[in-house]
Amino acid sequence: MSVLQSSYTENPAKGYPGMIANGETSNRITRTCETAAGIAFGAPCYRGSGDHGAVGTVGTLATFLGFAVATSALGALPGADADEYQQYDNMTIITSGAVYVTVVGAVTDGAALTVGTGAGAADGIGATAADATHIATGWIADETVTNGLCRIVKR
Repeated sequence: MSVLQSSYTENPAKGYPGMIANGETSNRITRTCETAAGIAFGAPCYRGSGDHGAVGTVGTLATFLGFAVATSALGALPGADADEYQQYDNMTIITSGAVYVTVVGAVTDGAALTVGTGAGAADGIGATAADATHIATGWIADETVTNGLCRIVKR
C-alpha cells in the first residue's frame, strides 16, 4: 500500500481567514459580491449599490455589514483565486459570532477592532485607531496576536 503522507507538522494551523471559529451562536447573511476584483475570505464587507449587494472597498460604519465567511462550495474560474468570492457570487457574511481574520499590527484579547485604509498600523483590520476609517462596533479580538490570524468575536 502506498503512503499518502509520511510527515506531519508539529503545530497544525489554527484556522484560516473567514473560517468560523467555533459552534457558538452567530448570525450570517447572504449578499451578492459586487466588487470586480472579488472579496477575500475574512475581509470586511460593506453595503453595495444594488439590492442585497456587498463590496470589499472600505466604507463607513453605517455601511459596514460584517466579515466574509470562507466556503469550499465555489468553483474557481481560470485565473481566479480560490480563497475569495468572485464578482456576482452569492457570499456569506457573518454579522455576529466568532470568525478568523488576518489582523495588521498588535491586537490584545478584548481589544476593540478597527478597519482602515491608511498607510499606518490600522491599514486593514487591527486595534489602532490612528488612521482607521471606523471602529468595527461590537467586534473584539478573542486572543492576542501580532500581524497574523486572529479569532474575533461579536457577542
